[in-house]
Amino acid sequence: MRVLAIETSCDDTCVAVLKTNGDKFSRFKILSNIISSQVEVHKKWGGVYPALAKREHQKNLTPVLFQALKKAGMLKKSKTVHKIKFCLWSKTLKEILSREENLYKKLKKFLKKYQQPNVDVIAVTAGPGLEPCLWVGVNFAKALSYFWKLPIVPVNHIEAHIIANWILPVGESQIFPAICLVVSGGHTQLILMKKFGQYKILGETRDDAAGECFDKVARILGLGYPGGPIVAKMATKFKIRNLKFEIHLPRPMIYQKNYDFSFSGLKTTVLYDFKNRSQKIRKSKQYIQQMCAEVQQAVIDVLIHKTLKAARNYKIKTIILGGGVAANAELRKQFKEKVKKEIPDSKCYIPDSKLCTDNAAMVGAAVYFHWPKDKISQQKTIAKANLRL
Repeated sequence: MRVLAIETSCDDTCVAVLKTNGDKFSRFKILSNIISSQVEVHKKWGGVYPALAKREHQKNLTPVLFQALKKAGMLKKSKTVHKIKFCLWSKTLKEILSREENLYKKLKKFLKKYQQPNVDVIAVTAGPGLEPCLWVGVNFAKALSYFWKLPIVPVNHIEAHIIANWILPVGESQIFPAICLVVSGGHTQLILMKKFGQYKILGETRDDAAGECFDKVARILGLGYPGGPIVAKMATKFKIRNLKFEIHLPRPMIYQKNYDFSFSGLKTTVLYDFKNRSQKIRKSKQYIQQMCAEVQQAVIDVLIHKTLKAARNYKIKTIILGGGVAANAELRKQFKEKVKKEIPDSKCYIPDSKLCTDNAAMVGAAVYFHWPKDKISQQKTIAKANLRL
């Protein structure tokens, strides 16, 4: 079985091609996993600007599809019959992409020139995410589905981050029940997973997500965008604590009985601390590095404490980490160490760091756990910014 997967939930334009022998617990073979980042485009805004991200997706999707199919060895020149077919169906294609005129023009040329690839189904992120961005990917998938007569499976973005752990082989009997911590720039959720497709959200952020907190702290400190990798890099350079700075940061909601998170107050504490410092200290590398290390550790402490508490209370066999922030080396290290030390009978799964940030491979992998019952027609596929598990 081969899947063509599309991901446009935020500011990365992603297309991947995967195949498997049909065994859900065997290794997936990623034939291609192309990611076009918009980081440079959004840097001057200090964050993702949705209207701009939508425009970039329209510009990038067809070239990224080209690269993905080429790398997968599925790019072949079209025969005349396809050109004739396109003329007959172009009106419907134009209607599907009526809000993405630039995308339609590029896709029109592509479909005229190249044959249908040897794939069985199209997977696309339907939500949650930025709705203008989601719709570009969904409409692109609908256009391909219509022209190539392929079924679509809409995928939940949060579930895809969880399923990224199964791109490598895992034995089914060792998995459930599982606690999943999905932590990224837009989401921080603690999820009870009873089996594939059966989830219960135990807690989530009440304000800023963990990754969003890193972005805002980086902006306060003048470090640029995206904040997560920069804060992590600065934190690794911190060696010796300078007592004269006396940085004291809260661990928001860490001892509350619920499983919710809140990182807005942590960001505000950093802001006030920064404003109360002299210009000399604000520009000091030692202060910046120490603050980044303190912020990173505060976030890690809360994430791990809440996750392990849920694992104990629900007598969990497996603890899973996913999402863009899961690429943070210090979080990965401490997460594994704490699980091994405090809940030694549980297993800990974290995806390869390259599969933690947004990508289409995880979207394609999710299809194997929903096929064929969740396939739908292209007309019924919709994007939903606040889609829940």
